[in-house]
Amino acid sequence: MKYRDVEVEAYLGDITKLEVDAIVNAANTHLRMGGGVAGAIKRAGGKEIEDEAVKQGPIKIGEAVATTAGRLKAKYVIHSPTMELDFRTDEEKIRLAMKAALNKADELGIESIAFPALGTGVGGFPKDRAAEVMVEELKKHIDAGTGLKKVILADINKDQVEYFKKAIEEMLK
Repeated sequence: MKYRDVEVEAYLGDITKLEVDAIVNAANTHLRMGGGVAGAIKRAGGKEIEDEAVKQGPIKIGEAVATTAGRLKAKYVIHSPTMELDFRTDEEKIRLAMKAALNKADELGIESIAFPALGTGVGGFPKDRAAEVMVEELKKHIDAGTGLKKVILADINKDQVEYFKKAIEEMLK
């Protein structure tokens, strides 16, 4: 679906396989890449992604750092924490992580980015609400002006992708 000049889509599949300028890692503040999407990014792209990220940390929730993408098709991985090492997240942390990642994307001058569902894995945040919060922040970012041309909300969980589709349709119509 197109919103203003930005193509926004929900995608069922492996975020690490997407050909975009950047993929987002829903990180912890110490930027260690263990399980979930972070682990998948590290396995697919290489340990150097984590090594490069950890050197830039720790960072606060609401900040984001970019690293190279190793063997991934993307140019960058944007690490945006949704939690501390207590692995707890909430709506405000997800909002801050989404904002930080979008701002970092504009700072890097990239045109395409893919997000996983922020905070829904280890963080245990409800999938439907995460989709709504992410799309709300995306809408605000696009309304404020952005260089992004394409945003993909990706997940391997079919239910999550349906929540993304619903949020996109409801908020960006």
